[in-house]
Amino acid sequence: MTNKRTYAGIPEEFGRLEAAMTVLIPVPYDGTSTWGKGADKGPEAFLRASENMELYDIETDSEVYEKGVYLADPITEKSSPEALVESVHQVTKNYINKKKFVTLIGGEHSLSIGSIRAFNECFDNLTVLQIDAHADLRPEYEGSSCNHACAVYEASQTTNLIQVGIRSMDSSEKSIMNPDKVFFAHEMATNEYWMEDVIDQMTQNVFITFDLDALDPSILPSTGTPEPGGLLWYETLEFLRRVFNQKNVVGFDLVELCPDGVNKQSEFLAAKLYYKMLSYKFNDEEAPLEGEDIEGESPFSKLNKFKEDEDYD
Repeated sequence: MTNKRTYAGIPEEFGRLEAAMTVLIPVPYDGTSTWGKGADKGPEAFLRASENMELYDIETDSEVYEKGVYLADPITEKSSPEALVESVHQVTKNYINKKKFVTLIGGEHSLSIGSIRAFNECFDNLTVLQIDAHADLRPEYEGSSCNHACAVYEASQTTNLIQVGIRSMDSSEKSIMNPDKVFFAHEMATNEYWMEDVIDQMTQNVFITFDLDALDPSILPSTGTPEPGGLLWYETLEFLRRVFNQKNVVGFDLVELCPDGVNKQSEFLAAKLYYKMLSYKFNDEEAPLEGEDIEGESPFSKLNKFKEDEDYD
């Protein structure tokens, strides 16, 4: 009998669900992409890259895998975009209700409709931080509201949506977006205070949906719809570090890795980015929010909607 695969090849003791603080859900789905295909191969490329990554993080002086990361079974629903979104919604919510820090790796951005829906049902006053090249605000595209071009439309109606790095959109999306909460890439390039300005718009509970095409294609070319310009590595890390330090990040997804089968830098960057985000999440346990004692608690704030008397299986 062979052991179950673990995230990044970590020892099995850190990969068991019971002991893990984090759950990682792969979603190898590419059902609605409209140009570069291959995002369904993103999760496997990400996992392979993770297995070849050093697990000591110099910046935080930590080995966050020791907090435990459970690699969940992939969500393989492909019968329709709507069915995929609902499957992601239910699986994500199930793990949230087990009081795990839930993360997802895609796959195309339509999966985030389901993940955001789950987090919004479980946490009060949720901010969705979308880091992305594209607005993704269309109510419907190609006959479906569960298309990748609609990834955050529902979030714009039901959560505090903040959009960062946008540099491509359809004119119809202007009537939907909140201009006070959209940070366009060309404006960020000349605003040295953009990070503070973004954080000022956030509530305490934050879910991050990170479309990898937000990054400059010079550092991450392997994505389905690359756009000129974009975030670079160290400014991205600085921004994320600030968000994790100042807010209660309740979960995140990484989407739109589209490996080309030759160059490995994109999947390795995605693997490193994921591990960095975990390192930031669990690095400040010794510094709880002012007035809050988090000793003995799960990695969630007291603002969640958990019903302690319910039995979640």
